[in-house]
Parts: sequence; structure tokens; C-alpha cells
Amino acid sequence: MVPRVLVSDKLSETAVDIFRRYGIEVDYMPDVGKDKEKLLEIVGNYDGLAIRSATKVTEKLINSTDRLKVVGRAGIGVDNVDIPAASCKGIVVMNTPFGNSITTAEHAISLMLACARQIPAADASTQAGKWEKSKFMGVEITSKTLGVIGAGNIGRIVIDRAQGLKMRVIAYDPFLSKEKADALGVEKVELEDLLTRADFITLHVPLTDKTRNIIGADAIAKLKPGVRIINCARGGLVDEAALADAIKSGHVAGAAFDVFAVEPAVDSPLFGLPNVVCTPHLGASTSEAQENVALQVAEQMSEYLIRGAVSNALNMPSITAEEAPILTPFIKLAQHLGAFVGQVTDEPIKKVEIIYDGAVSKMNIKAMTAAAIAGLIKSQVADVNMVSAPIMAKERGIQISETTQDQSGVFDSYIKLKIVTEKQERSVAGTVFSDGKPRFIQIKGINLDAEIGRYMVYTTNKDIPGIIGKLGSMLGEAGVNIANFNLGRNKPGGDAIALLYVDAPAEETLLNKLTASGFFQQAKALEFEIG
Repeated sequence: MVPRVLVSDKLSETAVDIFRRYGIEVDYMPDVGKDKEKLLEIVGNYDGLAIRSATKVTEKLINSTDRLKVVGRAGIGVDNVDIPAASCKGIVVMNTPFGNSITTAEHAISLMLACARQIPAADASTQAGKWEKSKFMGVEITSKTLGVIGAGNIGRIVIDRAQGLKMRVIAYDPFLSKEKADALGVEKVELEDLLTRADFITLHVPLTDKTRNIIGADAIAKLKPGVRIINCARGGLVDEAALADAIKSGHVAGAAFDVFAVEPAVDSPLFGLPNVVCTPHLGASTSEAQENVALQVAEQMSEYLIRGAVSNALNMPSITAEEAPILTPFIKLAQHLGAFVGQVTDEPIKKVEIIYDGAVSKMNIKAMTAAAIAGLIKSQVADVNMVSAPIMAKERGIQISETTQDQSGVFDSYIKLKIVTEKQERSVAGTVFSDGKPRFIQIKGINLDAEIGRYMVYTTNKDIPGIIGKLGSMLGEAGVNIANFNLGRNKPGGDAIALLYVDAPAEETLLNKLTASGFFQQAKALEFEIG
């Protein structure tokens, strides 16, 4: 059967032609994405769905079809796609993560300049027949300090452009190594240092639990007086109400926002304030960027539907059909190993070494390494996938090495992930049992046998009597039910660890109580993607 693709949002004719050149039947219906009932009625006739942001790929839509194989988003954001529901139905979700980086970075620079010189307000005043030259006193950006929060793909471009404008640039990014910062010509700083020193601050991080309100009331209180804030990344990174209060008090001199906590934004606390520039999420809105992502998504979807090749998939590893039955469990294991280390490590990672031992060393280690790195940095970079993870790691100066070796222990195959930071080295190893399920077999050189669940709690402690009872009772008091309890130690009276599979996430208050008890040196809540 010839594959069929529905284009439900506006794409360029060149992108549509790409589908046809691959021999794919394509229906171009750029308005149907806004008609939920019509889309629901016809989506079952297609193998692929190409979208932008208008089409909402909901669980209801996904469950209405057994034919759909791939959803391709022309752009990076997939908030309009229910990825877990798509995964359950075996539908690949692709995006184009780097097609609009330059456009978004340029918009951030444009908003910074507009805010520095009060251009929008001066324009409106002049066109209203006024001549208020003295009212719109601006500031130069030359020699000013720009604080960049997030030195990933877009942040790097902003850094380059700002340096061209003769600004001093400092950057905060937990994954940015000193070596990479030096190569970029920026000073790597902690967030608090950035807040107190920067004349302008621009944000380029995803919205995650760790970054939500990263510029909140407490951070705003630490800002250098007269600072200007630019946000072209994600709404919710800045507490808009707290920022509005700071602008009214004069502590913050201005702001320029392209994204808002609630969109479409019709009633932001920032609206109507002096020297606040607002645009309606235009970061990716240039003809070049729109064309780039359209062409990329058409190419990716065509390659998948015709040849089975997977690239920039958010919910599927890049593997061939022949490899899948054997490789997929090890892909999942590698992702879990990375996710474990990423969630228990607080400082920037400098080096990653992945050891493939036994039969797994003869497999497609590139896919497994990509999965491990994606798991490693997912807690900081929400939109990471197997394709973009190595690129993002390289941008942050993380050195990645792979070692393959013949069977060296009791397991036919295992993967060991080792990381190095400024302060420590850490390792975790795992294997896949005959049932196809990944398991942790070693942490910090301590052997154990741990089933991997969605929610887990990891603790470290000295090997002394009473630990098991203390841990169990404190979790019980917090209402956390233990499904599985795994222990290990390096020697009697030495270092010990516990890894618990629990039914629900452990709250921060519980973790703080565990460390405050004096029994536990470290207590971390972990979450893994299962299934």
C-alpha cells in the first residue's frame, strides 16, 4: 500500500513536493488542523500527519486511528502532541529541533536592543504626533554585561551575536564545562552570581520542574538594579507578577517578552508597564525558519515511511527494523543508566565513559550511547532525544568515550556508565535479563540486583544497624508504599546504598527529612520512563 500523509497545518509547497518525490500520496489541507471534528473523521485514512502548532494531536485523536504511524512536527515544541498516548499506539513523534535556532536567537537580540532604547514606545509616541525626545532616554549595550541562562544551541548563537556587539557575556548552565565556556569566550558563573552582575539577562532553557520560575521573587530581589530581562524561550521561566512589581518599583528597568505563562497572552501582569516590549511568540516566525523546519519534517517523515529510518524521534530510538528485537531492551537499559546518573548528580558533568561488555559490545553501540546521553541530560533539557543528545552534550563540553570488551564477568552482556565531575566520579551498571527487562546490577562499585520502576528512591549511608528499619518507617510515615527494596554495601561497616521501587513519587520534604535524620548522606527521588 502506498503511504498517505495528511498535512493539516500550513507548510510550503516545496515541503509537500518532497513527499511526492518519495512516492507518497499527500493531501494538503492546511486548515483542517483547526477543525477538531473533521480531523477526527479523516485521520484514520493516513499513515503520516505533518503539523505545526495549530493541530492538536490529542489522546482522543490518536486512539481514533490504527493506521497512523508517524506524526511530524515542523518545529521544536510538541506541547500540542500527546506523546505518551502516541507511544502506547506505536506512533513515532518527530520534531525538527534545530531548524529555528538562528531565528529565535536573533529575536532575543532584537528585543534586547528594543528594550535598551525603548523603541516600541518611542515609535508609538512619534506616530501619534508627539515629539518626546527627552522621554525616551536609552542605554548603550556596548561594554554592558549580558547574563545568558542556558548555553545550548540557541544560547550559543546569542552569545556569539552579543560578543559581536561588544558586550561582556557571562553564562549559567549546569552542563557547561569550564573548557567549553573558555572556547565560547564566556565566563561560566553560578546563577546567583549572574543575577547580581548582569545588566541584561536572557533565558534560553526549556521549561522543566527545575527551571520553572527560575527568575522568581527571590531571584528578582537579588538582581542588579536597572537590569533588563529578555525571555524568548518558554513562558513560566519568569514569575511575571513578581517581575511586574519590580518594574513598578524601579528595581528592574525593563523587560522584553516573546513567551508567556499563559498563551495566547491576553492579560499578562507585564502589559501596559513602562519599557516592557511584548511580542506574540514570534521567535521562530521568519520565512527562512518556517521553510527550514517544513523541509526537514517532510524529509524525515518520508525516510521513515519509505525506508524505516528514524531521526529526531522523541519516543523511539534510531534503530533499524532488523536490530529492533535484540537492541531495544538494551536501548532502554542505556537510557535508564543515563537517567539514574543525571538525576543523582548535581554538578556539571565533564566526562562520560560507557563500557559495553560481552554480546552487547557487538551491537549498535551508537544508538545505545545516544540513549544513555539522552537519559543523562533529560532532567535539564526536556526536549532532548537520541539524535539531539550527542549534539547537546558536545555543546556543553561533555567528553564522551565508548569502550567495548569481551565478556568479563558472570553476565553475558552488561553496560556500565561512568561520569566525572569536578568533585567526584560516579558509576552505574546494568544488564537485561532473559525476560527482556533492564535491571541495575551495580552502583558506585557496589553490587545489587534492582528491578527498575517508574518511581524510585536512592539513598547512601554508612553500613550501620537500624538503617533498613529507619528508611522503611520514614517512608511509611510519609505514606510512600515500597514495592521492592534493594540493598548493597562495599564491606561490613563501609559504604552502603539502598534503591527502592515505590508506588508514588517521594516528596522533597521526605527527602529532606531523610538527610536531616543523620542516617543518610544522600536521598534522591528518581523517575524513569517505563514501557
